[in-house]
Amino acid sequence: MSFSDRRVVVTGLGAITPLGHSVPAFWDAMMEGQSGAGPITHFDASEYPTRFACEVSDFDPGDYLDRKEARRLDPFAQYAIVAADESLRDAGIDTEALDAEEKTRMGVVMGSGIGGMKLFQDQVVEYAEHGPRRLSPFFVPMMIIDMAPGLISMRHGLHGPNYATVSACATSNNAIGDAWMVIKAGLADVMVAGGTDASITEVGLGGFGNMKALSTQNDDPLHASRPFDAGRDGFVMGEGAGSLVLEDYEHAKARGAKIYAEVTGLGMSADAHHISAPHPEGLGAKLAMEQALQTAGVAPEAVDYLNMHGTSTPLGDVAETKAIKAVFGEHAYDMNLSSTKSMTGHLLGAAGAVEAIASILAITNGRIPPTINFETPDPACDLNYTFNEPQDRDVKVALSNAFGFGGHNTCVVFEKVEDE
Repeated sequence: MSFSDRRVVVTGLGAITPLGHSVPAFWDAMMEGQSGAGPITHFDASEYPTRFACEVSDFDPGDYLDRKEARRLDPFAQYAIVAADESLRDAGIDTEALDAEEKTRMGVVMGSGIGGMKLFQDQVVEYAEHGPRRLSPFFVPMMIIDMAPGLISMRHGLHGPNYATVSACATSNNAIGDAWMVIKAGLADVMVAGGTDASITEVGLGGFGNMKALSTQNDDPLHASRPFDAGRDGFVMGEGAGSLVLEDYEHAKARGAKIYAEVTGLGMSADAHHISAPHPEGLGAKLAMEQALQTAGVAPEAVDYLNMHGTSTPLGDVAETKAIKAVFGEHAYDMNLSSTKSMTGHLLGAAGAVEAIASILAITNGRIPPTINFETPDPACDLNYTFNEPQDRDVKVALSNAFGFGGHNTCVVFEKVEDE
């Protein structure tokens, strides 16, 4: 079977987010327009310009993992494992029941923008205070980004393709795209794909804060992430993980799997412009969306919903809006757009996967997640951003954008499967 003949569908979803520890909790909170923001509890943030974030609250890794194992793992790896477990359960795949051949046909591509930042920070402090003999033998293997897919493969005995993607906040869209290509190339039948990050730490908050990238609306965290609003002043840090089970269509049909949507297109590009700022005209974002539509064979007018990168930064929201207008023309005003970061905050390397899940559920539920916290129009952001309330719409085609520091731009196309 050739590369282009294989169809790839989504059969399982998993998520750990500031809005909930499962996909149903995540979706229900979005439909209620909840914000996951609040004062930082992970550490004392009283001396920072920004003192709030979208944390994953009330998460006890011992509820999901062996407690001894959990203590060794950075939260970024804990979130990845728990989200992957949920996605496999949701797909109806019992990995303990698979035979050896089936396990060679299943793989994992799970990325992270930063990896084990808390573990790295804690170990540097240990070194500074007590010297090199106190460094943990687990420091390096548990910090590195590729340990997330590695641990998932070990937990489930999956011997197919296994690696991590790293492209800052575009990371998990790249993971989904790579998994899609791996299946289409015939290298696997089933892939677990997504992203994870847990960077709400002393150095993480300090680093992003000193870049002037974060909102400083400390008096009102719930309303601080306000994409496309004239009062936006930066993004709100988030954390968590998203996981999708991608599967060859015929493989999924043969085992009677539930099918959420089909992955039909992928676009990737570089701004080649600046280390952190987007191209002011959104040229890289435009190219990624054009590629995604071209690979999917979808006309711009066929798109019903686009989950925007929409970080609530003054420059980013305008550049992405310009790119959408350039790609979609007048249809840009007819389709629904939204930024679910208004509710989740910015999950960095996990953002693409979590927002892909939001896009897929918009297809299956016929409902568009809102962009909350809108109050004051910005003339430079004049599209239909689904402000403040979810909107019912029959979604046949949804796109999900994810962009990252370094000028990385990605776009994935999901379509309703009509012939299931």
